[in-house]
Amino acid sequence: MVRQQSVLEERKSSIIDKASMCRGDGTGISCNKTSVSGSVSQRACMFSGARVVLNPITDAYHIIHGPIGCASYTWDIRGSLTSGEDTFRTSYSTDLRETDVIFGGEKKLTAAIDELVANTSAKLIFVYATCIVGVIGDDIETICRNAEIKHGIRVIPVKASGFSGTKSQGYKLACDAIMSVILPYKDLPKVKGINILGDYNLAGEMWIIKNYLKKIGVNVVSTATGDASYASLIQMPSAQLNVVQCAGSSTYLAARMEAEMGIPFIKVSFFGSEDTSSSLLRIAQALNDEAALKKAVAFTAEAAKQAETFLAAYRPRFKGKKAAIYVGGGFKAISLIKQFNEMGIETVVVGTQTGKEEDYEIIEQLVSNDTVILDDANPSELEEYMLSKKADILVGGVKERPLAYKLGIAFCDHNHERKHALAGFEGIRNFTREVNLSINSPVWEYCK
Repeated sequence: MVRQQSVLEERKSSIIDKASMCRGDGTGISCNKTSVSGSVSQRACMFSGARVVLNPITDAYHIIHGPIGCASYTWDIRGSLTSGEDTFRTSYSTDLRETDVIFGGEKKLTAAIDELVANTSAKLIFVYATCIVGVIGDDIETICRNAEIKHGIRVIPVKASGFSGTKSQGYKLACDAIMSVILPYKDLPKVKGINILGDYNLAGEMWIIKNYLKKIGVNVVSTATGDASYASLIQMPSAQLNVVQCAGSSTYLAARMEAEMGIPFIKVSFFGSEDTSSSLLRIAQALNDEAALKKAVAFTAEAAKQAETFLAAYRPRFKGKKAAIYVGGGFKAISLIKQFNEMGIETVVVGTQTGKEEDYEIIEQLVSNDTVILDDANPSELEEYMLSKKADILVGGVKERPLAYKLGIAFCDHNHERKHALAGFEGIRNFTREVNLSINSPVWEYCK
């Protein structure tokens, strides 16, 4: 049994120690709730959740209505690549100051929209209300509505005051904003093809997956939001099927599109050989496309065989190694556990920021009896459990990197800042090489 010396009493229900089957309330892991005050959660705020989903739309303009500090969360916050415009890489801020807090910032926001339209060819603008705007009460909805009438373009308000909700709620705000963009086109005639939701084209991963789909004869109508544009987004209602890659950020959008546009959806993952192969087969099956299914079977069989040959050469170097996982969503954690199993590495600690109960039920079934499972962990907890379980590598995001290195533990960045593809069969090779270079680096002999 793992000691819980660094765990707040209120946090114990969000941790499962499978070695002793100890769970705080005796029923199941507590998750999908507001972070415990004082726990120093690794989660980002609601504004962050909304921003990371909407940011990769290549020709969208983003106005941050708030202090300039919030706008610092802008350039390359995702390693998203574009085949078209790169407007999304630059953000704009109203730079609210003390006088604006006292007298209001509505005039400043109106002027900012007018100036942006006058100096660009904007077709789509997102306006984000950050924390201070939630306090002073600027009516950004009315301002955006008036701007649409005045300029004849789409200006979408995103009321994302960070203090008023979680990162997951920010995801929903982003999905609602996308729905606002596409609803006027809900009656478009259907065409043969799919939408890919919840993929942000990190390091060009969307292009890898679209290439696979092209090989098996499946057309991609639109994407949300990696390498998307305003013109491609409004084609989304014409697709036959929605394929959800990041379940945490985009399941809500898929559910709304199913309810309001009649487009069914399936959840997929393109991390690791097992999930990549399964996802391609399930897409063909969901489309009832026998020709695509036949091609998918042949393609995945050959690609999986090559991946297995590649992995076999590395497994001796991973023998006896243990991994800790701390990522954003439950679906990614599930895929990473499977991928580590394929590599011959045992997962001894696994946690997510936004996982749901059903995600953790699957995680429990996949991991061994020595694994600790955490929801919304903080650095103190991660440190204690990684040391107790003798993890050799941590897979996480930029906030976890210093913690791993401080403890003398190898690290692999699987978050949205990365610049190399980890999805698909190409991603298997990149991920395996990175894990090998990090976990077997001689530097750790001098850090223990």
